[in-house]
Amino acid sequence: MSTLTISILITLVIIIFVIIIFAAAITKGYSYKHTVDQLEDNPYVKKEEDKTKADNERS
Repeated sequence: MSTLTISILITLVIIIFVIIIFAAAITKGYSYKHTVDQLEDNPYVKKEEDKTKADNERS
């Protein structure tokens, strides 16, 4: 085999390997179940009580 043929084969193997890894990463990303926190459990959302306290303090 010539050097050119060996280089082409190695290049094709690397390209196929990268495509397989890329496809596996996309599949894993789409299969991940995303969840959303409830508003009651979210520490960044102010509660209604906090809003009324702030409104009462301003008046």
